[in-house]
Amino acid sequence: MIKEKNNTLITIVGPTAIGKTALSIQLANYFKADIISCDSRQFYKEMSIGTAVPYADELVAAKHHFIQNRSIFETYNVGQFERDALKTLDTLFEKNPIQIMVGGSGLYVDAVLKGLDYFPEVDKQIRIALTKVLEEEGIEVLQHQLKELDIETYNTITIDNPHRLMRALEICIGSGTPYSTFKNKPKTARNFKIIKIGLNADREIIYSRINQRVDIMMENGLLEEAKNLHQYKNLNALQTVGYRELFSFFDENFTKEFAISEIKKNTRRFAKRQLTWFKKDAETVWFDYQTDTKKIITTISDKIIDF
Repeated sequence: MIKEKNNTLITIVGPTAIGKTALSIQLANYFKADIISCDSRQFYKEMSIGTAVPYADELVAAKHHFIQNRSIFETYNVGQFERDALKTLDTLFEKNPIQIMVGGSGLYVDAVLKGLDYFPEVDKQIRIALTKVLEEEGIEVLQHQLKELDIETYNTITIDNPHRLMRALEICIGSGTPYSTFKNKPKTARNFKIIKIGLNADREIIYSRINQRVDIMMENGLLEEAKNLHQYKNLNALQTVGYRELFSFFDENFTKEFAISEIKKNTRRFAKRQLTWFKKDAETVWFDYQTDTKKIITTISDKIIDF
């Protein structure tokens, strides 16, 4: 019997296609909790099949939040999600001191659990100008500019990622201060305890499950879903594995078969990055994906009692 009434957020992480959704529903039913979805692409109602949104019966089996609650035409970022998720959790904790969060987007998970660095608002025209430079002069010009303005950030971010590069530059230019000076400031303390559960498997199993999931997505209509979104392919929300590759097929740069193989390959790479991110947290308790849920519940219950 669980006696401790401290607010507790049980968070389930792990690579894509490992079974996080199924476990989260089982835990939500056991603890009579809601589920906060922490997947940066499942927010968007136009993207369903390619983002592995829970099936209708899964959404009915437990109350979910932040599933298809936004449009791809809206601007929504991790900072907004942090604020929205914390506000929702405050309301949910009034009903039940135990709640569930699940997702594979590491930055979004960390935003809720630890908090983000906050940056000043800058003129949107700066991003527009940087995008024009990227398109007309290439990424090397922007890389050189960041090196001149903020060598610390230049040496620590993935500088061949245009989104991160332009984000750092727009802060440098808009604030007149290096992007790095806004990093690692003290964060607001959370009003809940954290139990972090990770699901994992041998690499071959993860890759096999990913390949199978992509095949199922194609059978369920991913090609048609992507076709309907093709005209909006430059939107930030659609810079996503599963869509980008099919857009290349529609643009006649890929064959259909090659596009599917690229989806599988890029999803496998994404899963590897997810594990690298989540493994950094020594507090996460890892389980094999086939572990009996009763054993996971026992581990969680013991931790709650110990708080």
